[in-house]
Amino acid sequence: MRTALIDRRDFLRAAGASFAAAMAPRAWAETLAADAVFATAFVKRDGSFGAAVLSEAGKILHTVDLPDRGHDVTFDPVSKRSVVFARQPGTFAVVFDHAGRDKPLTIASIAGRHFFGHGVFSPDGAFLYATENDFDNAAGVVGVYDAKARFNRVGEFPTYGMGPHELLLLGDGRTLAIANGGIETHPDYGRAELNIATMKPSYTLVDRVTGDLIEKHELPPALHQLSIRHMDRDQAGTVWFGCQYRGPATDRPALVGRAARGKELALLEMPQDVLCGFRNYIGSVAANAATGTVAVTSPEGNSLAVLDAVSGRVVATRSLAEVCGLAPDGAGFMATTGAGEIVGGAAARSEPDYVWDNHMLRIVATA
Repeated sequence: MRTALIDRRDFLRAAGASFAAAMAPRAWAETLAADAVFATAFVKRDGSFGAAVLSEAGKILHTVDLPDRGHDVTFDPVSKRSVVFARQPGTFAVVFDHAGRDKPLTIASIAGRHFFGHGVFSPDGAFLYATENDFDNAAGVVGVYDAKARFNRVGEFPTYGMGPHELLLLGDGRTLAIANGGIETHPDYGRAELNIATMKPSYTLVDRVTGDLIEKHELPPALHQLSIRHMDRDQAGTVWFGCQYRGPATDRPALVGRAARGKELALLEMPQDVLCGFRNYIGSVAANAATGTVAVTSPEGNSLAVLDAVSGRVVATRSLAEVCGLAPDGAGFMATTGAGEIVGGAAARSEPDYVWDNHMLRIVATA
């Protein structure tokens, strides 16, 4: 659950004069007034790539160049650094400082591996864990990086599945929840999916210290083409996951589910009009602890839905062209779109030169 990540006053103290001088006075004033900032990857209309820090009002405060398309961002509250990961099958991740004090640092994947776009820090900020593809063996691994030694790769352990995508660190600070999408890919074939007929998605819990498998859950055989992709954790510790269906386009399987330790995966029933609106594709999942709600987006279906985290009932829907990026924001959610829109909370802006990527991270002020 992406909450309580950074104190705004600490952020501003750390930023210092160099960051302030690099920003327009108006942008700096907005940062002073903000209770949170947001980070997301983007593609500009001129073909360049980057990651941006946004204010609560959706204004761009700071950008970092990327060598290619980014995907998700994770944050370390100890060092106050973020990492943006390349989109699958990318071979880079970029470490950057929101304050602009340090030059970005690029992490290169090792031979035989590529990133899947997601990662998470250990609670003490000492290690970064990233989902990766051991593509010659068609196996998912978690790469382990020493954050205190310029992110040198110090090991890996299996995800106990194929095609891992998002991973979360659970409340015990030791257990990783991993969404194994079940899809085989190989960089020689770009983003082609090589095993749709035999894919087997799973949800696993893995000990980040020992690499041991704690639990593994698979969907029923009839849903073996329902790829588990993105997740977030609600205020009760339940993991919510969103899926992308690779079976017949006329099918309408459930796409959102819940996972609780020691229990089987539970898929949620939804009204048919909401489910059909997703077009078999969930792009992002975000939980809002303050309101007890969970939101999911579908850029394929131009749809956003908000669910009650206790009952699973759909409480709100919205149509937004190419909506995908999603983060909790006050009493609701902030969302970004491939059309350059930033909506929700205090934000209602359009940045027509920017195509916002799939995910957004909320960096929250604390008292």
